[in-house]
Amino acid sequence: MKSLFILLIAFNISFGQEKDEVLLTVDNEQIMTSEFLRVYNKNLDLVKDESQKDIDGYLKLFTEYQLKLREAKRLKLNEDRNYQREFLRYKKQLTKNYISENKVTDDLIKEAYERSKIDINATHILVRLDENAKDTLKTYNEVLKLRERALKEGFDAVKKEMHNGTTIFLEDLGYFSAFKMVYSFETAAYNTPEGEISMPFRTQFGYHVVMVDEKRASRGTMTAAHIMVALEQKDSVLDPEKRINDIYKKLQQGEKFESLAKQFSDDKSSATKGGELVPFKSGQLSSVKFEDEAFALKVDGAVSKPFKTAYGWHIVKRIKLKPIQSFEDLRPTLESKVKRDTRSKLINAAMVNELKSRYQISYNTKAKAYFESILSSTYFKRAWRLPETFEKSKTLFSINNRKYTYNELGTHLVSSQRLYAGKVIPFDVLVEKEFERFFEKSILQYREDNLELENKDFANILKEYRDGLLLFDLMEKEVWNKASKDSVGLENYYETHKENYKWNDRVEVVIASSASEKIITRVLKMMNRTKSEKDIEEALNTDVEKNVIFTKDTFSITDKKLPSDFEMKEGVSKIYKHNDAFHVIDVKKVIPSGIKTLEEAKGNVINDYQAEIEANWIDNLYKRFKIEVNDQALEAVKLKIKNQ
Repeated sequence: MKSLFILLIAFNISFGQEKDEVLLTVDNEQIMTSEFLRVYNKNLDLVKDESQKDIDGYLKLFTEYQLKLREAKRLKLNEDRNYQREFLRYKKQLTKNYISENKVTDDLIKEAYERSKIDINATHILVRLDENAKDTLKTYNEVLKLRERALKEGFDAVKKEMHNGTTIFLEDLGYFSAFKMVYSFETAAYNTPEGEISMPFRTQFGYHVVMVDEKRASRGTMTAAHIMVALEQKDSVLDPEKRINDIYKKLQQGEKFESLAKQFSDDKSSATKGGELVPFKSGQLSSVKFEDEAFALKVDGAVSKPFKTAYGWHIVKRIKLKPIQSFEDLRPTLESKVKRDTRSKLINAAMVNELKSRYQISYNTKAKAYFESILSSTYFKRAWRLPETFEKSKTLFSINNRKYTYNELGTHLVSSQRLYAGKVIPFDVLVEKEFERFFEKSILQYREDNLELENKDFANILKEYRDGLLLFDLMEKEVWNKASKDSVGLENYYETHKENYKWNDRVEVVIASSASEKIITRVLKMMNRTKSEKDIEEALNTDVEKNVIFTKDTFSITDKKLPSDFEMKEGVSKIYKHNDAFHVIDVKKVIPSGIKTLEEAKGNVINDYQAEIEANWIDNLYKRFKIEVNDQALEAVKLKIKNQ
């Protein structure tokens, strides 16, 4: 309830350029017609309640939203440190979507999509090299020689002699796809033909060559069904491995997978659907074993042998294998990965170049030489400090009217010492690298700091976050916490409304199931003679055939594992045909419907109590704040919506 409300009513306040009429005034704050129209049209397709599409009904929701915002500000929740910290986190995340260079980003997303359609199995050779080193020829030649040896002697032979795990690495990487390696390595691998070894290339780790052993199409998306027997069972004498093998025998005897799943699978979320799972890709499930077994099935309808995972014993059936999703479907996910990957350096570089052309920038041409002159060898021991005579107030560069001083770069250099501990590189290389890093950081930060002024769409969405987060904190304080923590109020509410919280009729049963009516008839006769389950199984089952399976549990009378015409009375039942099988049900105990205890109904009671608290609270807000509706403007809004 609370998440739906927050998502749908986190309004996107408009920066209307047209002259608007005032539609609503809440506590002397005016809300324009353009704001209401934008919110209404934006959320129209999201709301499923038809009453919320009614203008008057939606205006009521809109008004209550504004009342809550006024109340939050009255309580000064917007000044809370936790709120401000959370809002800044949201702002930082949102900003990332607006500061990228779109052309470069689009190209990288398309490239990533094409690569994601191919898995690569590869090995590589790496000779380590400091990423700041200028003299790289020796290392390049060393990895080139190892490449030549691998071509002549074979990878394994060279690995046995040369791999030391510190400066030289020869490793089998297995299968990987886009985003699994640093971008430069990934690019080299995808550009190398199958069966060949690349020429040397450099990453931040050193020089590599990559040998591509195989390229295969990605697995795609699997739709599968399964039967699961959980490792933990209520019936202490039930052996999960024996149970799954018994079910597998019934499959081999020709019984339907879906029927057996409905009757025996312990995965409640899929059992009622014949075991069918939500479609998945490699890496989406928490069990690699399950994925491998599913993708190993070659044709639709194929069924695996029983196998074990951390969750239980399974039999999996392939229903459908769909190739990789379309580019448009995958684009949002790919874009997010591109911006987190080492590819982001390319995006940042393109963005910096674009901002350089947009802003007025001036440099102090003497600055770099000055910083080179004040560095010392203590920098590589993390002991360097800015000299007492440091010219901290001088201008380093300026972006528009914002001046950046020597002091800001000096502070950056001091904090960057940790990156160079134990290294020795020329001061001119160090200053050049850190100056560029500081400049990139500064110009991107300048863009971020001014984004709300430069981009109205960003400002709109940022206000959504600001108000939505504020509303969440208010609801948590005034409604949700009160409902869950007020134990006395909750108990009183339960006592007043306990008739709303009842169990359905239930039965404690032992169910005998068989695909054969002849077999189940024999079972019925034996159960009427009070034969034990063990006796019946020994009489009717063999090592080759599993003719009957027993299930013990307590079920609601509406449970789909029970026949729809099931007669609820103690004793051995007649034969029922259900889920494509035959069943005899021994009802050990009938448990009539009754009122649940507070503990049993607690989740529902809290939700209902919360709704009552919220309704009373909103009534008080209407009394606290003055509300005025411009009826003439409202009629104009209704007319506009009717004609759009």
